[in-house]
Amino acid sequence: MIVKLFLSLSIFICSSAVAQVEGTVVDKIAAQVGDNIILMSDIENQKQQAAASGIQVSMAMDCEILEELMYQELLINQAKLDSIVVQDEAVDAEMENRLRVLEEQIGSREKMEAFYGKTTTQIKDEFRPIIRERLMAQEMEMKITNEISVTPKEVQDFYSKIPTDSIPLINSQLSFQQIVHYPEITKEDKKLAYDNLAEIRQNVMKGKSFDTQARIHSMDPGSAALGGKIEASRGMMVPPFEAAVFSLEVGEVSDIFESSYGYHIVKLNQRKGDDYVCQHILIIPEFNGRELEKSSRLIDSCYNLLKENKITWDEAVVKFSNDEMTKQNKGIITNPITGEQTWDMEDLNQVDQQIFLLTDAMEKGDISQPNLYVNIYDRKQGIRIVRLMNRTEPHRANLNQDYALIKRAAENDKKERITNEWVKSKIVNAYIRIDDTFQSCNFKNNWNKK
Repeated sequence: MIVKLFLSLSIFICSSAVAQVEGTVVDKIAAQVGDNIILMSDIENQKQQAAASGIQVSMAMDCEILEELMYQELLINQAKLDSIVVQDEAVDAEMENRLRVLEEQIGSREKMEAFYGKTTTQIKDEFRPIIRERLMAQEMEMKITNEISVTPKEVQDFYSKIPTDSIPLINSQLSFQQIVHYPEITKEDKKLAYDNLAEIRQNVMKGKSFDTQARIHSMDPGSAALGGKIEASRGMMVPPFEAAVFSLEVGEVSDIFESSYGYHIVKLNQRKGDDYVCQHILIIPEFNGRELEKSSRLIDSCYNLLKENKITWDEAVVKFSNDEMTKQNKGIITNPITGEQTWDMEDLNQVDQQIFLLTDAMEKGDISQPNLYVNIYDRKQGIRIVRLMNRTEPHRANLNQDYALIKRAAENDKKERITNEWVKSKIVNAYIRIDDTFQSCNFKNNWNKK
């Protein structure tokens, strides 16, 4: 359903938020499933989120949204009956993820608090039970569909039933491999970073503003502009960070500690149970120019060996690459958006525009000259060679070229059919009441029990 595109994001929008947008509060009961009620305001909230996401809103969408909400309540009821338990850590992590999405939409955590008229802690306290129920619904849905798979014959049958004019057009798909060498961070490089942070900490302890020092010196792109401010819950940050946070009293500044990201100091501003507000400064050890030159010479050597056919690609990956994400997989670059080994242009533009520039004029099997590379995950700089594995022409989806895509569609179709059967079986014995406003809705399932 289209509703699922924005249902997960609208969980924080309550009746008061609708009142701010619309000027009125809609609080009529739209439906009841078991002991749980669905308000008209819940439907309006979903429509607001749909509009904000660029989805065309219409009156017909009300019925679709209501059916999706009733389905969620049915899942929650069954999850309770099946004693499905969601751990506090999972709830807190999901809470923080959704808060971050809202912050991005609204502009900042401060603006979000102003919008709701609540502190972040109050928002968390109010919506933690709702988050828990939504996660229970997800667990229940996974329980229903987790074991579903399709055979090759089912994939073939699914494809054969698609009308010819409905078979999707597949844009050009590309696949890539890379050999990357990152410069070594020496003991001297690490000492420089540590000493730099030690001086910053000393300035803070002498009375200089932590906020200002973070804005000037911190190398954490997510928090530096906020004066190093981070709001989180236990389990969300790396262990060394949390160990430091939970060892502090409010107002204290930690000693320097190391994580996989670099060297940190942290100041605890507020803590309530597992939730906390802190400020931190991160200094990342940086390689020196000599080490970058070493990596450059190494990859130049690799490139020459490949061009002279003195080494195979697979051998070169093993010998020269030190990129943990691709070295063990022949250098293949996985698309983080789809999880597949293929990319379309939209994904490339989002993730790694440099690859397109390097390979646009290349043929299958060609390799690029060595180039400076910045890893999007941890911003590490290195030198890399890229190989174009394959490039397909735009075409109608077919079983030969697009089997994985068609198989995934067949699995989703089967999951939807089995889920609909489950819903039908549960509707029969569930107490369901729907307001007269929605009696004319053409639901996919017989919620009205006509």
